[in-house]
Amino acid sequence: MPANDFPLVFEQLRAILKPYAERLTVTADTSSAYSLDGPYSEKWKKAIFFGGAQIKKNYVSFYLMPVYMFPKLLKSMSPELKKHMQGKSCFNFKRLEPELFDELAKLAALGAERFKTEN
Repeated sequence: MPANDFPLVFEQLRAILKPYAERLTVTADTSSAYSLDGPYSEKWKKAIFFGGAQIKKNYVSFYLMPVYMFPKLLKSMSPELKKHMQGKSCFNFKRLEPELFDELAKLAALGAERFKTEN
């Protein structure tokens, strides 16, 4: 997929995070970046980054901090999604991948639950 289609990928990844904007803080909302912070954490003495999506030069990145904080969330991750993982909480995409985006949405929902109960 050419880079000029990255906005479509970004919009779908952003849509995964949008439902959590009601109870989290939107820290970026532009045509190429969207991010959310959780509430202030007594444990960490700061607001904790929850997740985001960002258009980069060669791909669109999706960040989901709960998978870093609670690695057990990754136990059921498909090998296909794992191939897109970069580091401990980032997934990179170059094209629309609806099945993987659905899986990411489920992971985000599980992560949001853990995030809510443990921060």
